[in-house]
Amino acid sequence: MPMSLQTKTISLRLPETLLNRIRVEANNRDMPYQSLIKAWLADEVNDNRRA
Repeated sequence: MPMSLQTKTISLRLPETLLNRIRVEANNRDMPYQSLIKAWLADEVNDNRRA
């Protein structure tokens, strides 16, 4: 089933240290941190669906 292109805004509480580490990683990849979080989540969900 293809992913919906519609988006939904959510609120997610993360420890500041984790968010800072994510921002550093996103900066290293030259991408917005929220996009990196979405990519990681999508990869994890897709990997778990195959397992």
